[in-house]
Amino acid sequence: MKALLIAGTVSMVVSLLGTPLFIRLLVRKQYGQFIRQDGPTSHQTKRGTPTMGGVVIIGSTLAGLLVALMVTRQLPSASLVLALFLMVGLGFVGFLDDYIKISRQRSLGLSPWAKIIGQGLVGITFAVLAVRFFPNAQHRYPADMHISFIRDTKFDLGYFGAGLGLLLFVLWANFLITAWSNAVNLTDGLDGLATGVSLVVFGAFVLVGVWQSNQTCQDVMRVTNRCYETRDPMSMAMVAIAITGALFGFLWWNASPAQIFMGDTGSLALGGALAGLSILTRTELLAAIIGGLFVLEVLSDVIQI
Repeated sequence: MKALLIAGTVSMVVSLLGTPLFIRLLVRKQYGQFIRQDGPTSHQTKRGTPTMGGVVIIGSTLAGLLVALMVTRQLPSASLVLALFLMVGLGFVGFLDDYIKISRQRSLGLSPWAKIIGQGLVGITFAVLAVRFFPNAQHRYPADMHISFIRDTKFDLGYFGAGLGLLLFVLWANFLITAWSNAVNLTDGLDGLATGVSLVVFGAFVLVGVWQSNQTCQDVMRVTNRCYETRDPMSMAMVAIAITGALFGFLWWNASPAQIFMGDTGSLALGGALAGLSILTRTELLAAIIGGLFVLEVLSDVIQI
């Protein structure tokens, strides 16, 4: 629990104090949001507002986790590294998208295919590493080929053989990664909306990680159908609380009227982190309930189109 408190507190403080410094840097370099001319008139007032605030969210999360690991003298688990790889990797794709928008003064950044390829490379690497590498002493891998709800269900992608099962899992994982990263991106349309919703969602995953850690199946005395097979539940709680702290500090500056936007840097990173946590905590379908507002945003967007 000490590591959780340190990770959450440090990430919140770094985000709260670091965001205004980042805002000044962006203003000085004139890295402001570009608003489409065919959008709502009220949105034109947001033109020039600093964007790419996701850099602060990612940086604060990493700072919180680094300090927590150093103080508690822990080595990062494989699951923690994989979750951060997914978050930072997708955040980098979003950063490139934001930078192109700003430098070329247009509402379109990376081409759709470039964004898909970038997300795909990160997602495929994550999926293969999570299900085929880094077994622990109990021969458990960070992820599993079962589709999960609260625990693994009977739907096993590995049933079709190792090769085909791996391919199906990669497709499934990338579907989740793409879906969640775009869902957060679509939600980021009003001041503080995506940040506030994400704060609640990742806060819920802190509880999921702590609950699973207290009832892990790695304790041989546990009854199998009442415990959880998650490889590194406390590490997942640490990642979730570090992100929650970073979002809490960022929301102070992102709430209406927003002084900074998270941009695609933040929305893709948060979507990737959400997908990673759902896969690594074996709660892939439960995440659709926890992040229900994101799901409704996607459905609303599809209906409108």
